[in-house]
Amino acid sequence: MIIDLHNHTPLCNHASGSPIQYAQKAYSMGCKYYGFSDHNPMKFDEKYRMKFEQMQLYRQIIDEVKAKFDNKMEILFGYEVDFLDGYMDERVLNAKCDYFIGSVHFIGGWGFDNPEFIGEYKNKDINQIWEQYFNAIENLAKCGKFDIVGHIDLIKVFNFKPTKEIKIIAKNAIKEIKKANLVVELNSAGYRKPVSELYPSDEILEMLAEFNIPITFSSDAHAVDHVGANMEKTMQKAKEFGFNEAAIFINRNRKMIKI
Repeated sequence: MIIDLHNHTPLCNHASGSPIQYAQKAYSMGCKYYGFSDHNPMKFDEKYRMKFEQMQLYRQIIDEVKAKFDNKMEILFGYEVDFLDGYMDERVLNAKCDYFIGSVHFIGGWGFDNPEFIGEYKNKDINQIWEQYFNAIENLAKCGKFDIVGHIDLIKVFNFKPTKEIKIIAKNAIKEIKKANLVVELNSAGYRKPVSELYPSDEILEMLAEFNIPITFSSDAHAVDHVGANMEKTMQKAKEFGFNEAAIFINRNRKMIKI
């Protein structure tokens, strides 16, 4: 693998292994650009993320990893920020970093990707929650705060698929992503989830290619053995859909790298 921009640290309270172990594993797999983008602190769902007062520690930890890999592998620093009205904090959004990944993990306060709350699906209209999810992705793109869209179809995590055509549901969100000039990650974590497929699906990959929306690559690692898992398969799929380069970010500036 060459690029892997979405990875976590124990500061989020649901990841194991040290950042240096993650970086060592990535380096052993030939990675050139390895990024950490841990969950943003916010006053919601607080047990699954760092505290505001740990932001400086997070920076320090990643800077130490960066120093160890100087001239060997580029270590990048970011945040995965929950797009959630009323909870996005300027202390995060004004932080100095290489990139922000915008992600949707909540629909009206419901953590739809958390196994703890999977029982809620039986009370929902599946087409409606898919539409609500992609409405949130559309608004994420419109807000102008982010560089990368995280796991764009995370709503499929438990393999509850809509009866309505996915391309119709996602169309407006894809248009806004294009308009906002955002990058969409190909996130291999989907392969280790119940859905057992890449985020995004082939249908959405077709749309990204059609709209000429740039991509990047992510393991979304929460453990050392997640690092680079299924990444060769993910890169091959990108090439099959016509992508021959992927994005990295340094100080919020995008650079395209040949894959």
